[in-house]
Amino acid sequence: MDDRRFFQELGKQIYRMDAMYAEYAKRLKLKNARLLWVLYALDDGTNHSQKEISENWNMPRSSVNAVVSKLYEQGYVIFLPIQGQKRELLIRLTPSGEAYAAKMLKDLYAIEKRAFEQLSPEALSTLSSLEDINKTLTEAGMLHSRKRA
Repeated sequence: MDDRRFFQELGKQIYRMDAMYAEYAKRLKLKNARLLWVLYALDDGTNHSQKEISENWNMPRSSVNAVVSKLYEQGYVIFLPIQGQKRELLIRLTPSGEAYAAKMLKDLYAIEKRAFEQLSPEALSTLSSLEDINKTLTEAGMLHSRKRA
């Protein structure tokens, strides 16, 4: 397989997976998949800033802000100050936010668990391979700046 074919196939698989998660969000009647991804990010038991979610999940900060603001209005998240930071806050799910995330993500986690249990050791090494590919593409000039709108 040559480089062009490799990246074409990689792109197909990535977009196929992305479409599956978007379809899952639709089945939950979520307005968009970004809400699913923000809940997914926040449901790991730690606090995160909007900047961190934006960078780690490659979402525009304005989109993360819109989702987090809506979650705040619904009482699903609270904001916590970061020592030494004036503008950036940490986000934490409230108890009702944890229940909401659990309801929205329960079936998804079960599906992912079933899929994970079927993976071969070779497939499990794919994650580090994808991280290596992302690093190599970044170093080769794919991204000129990590800043997003």
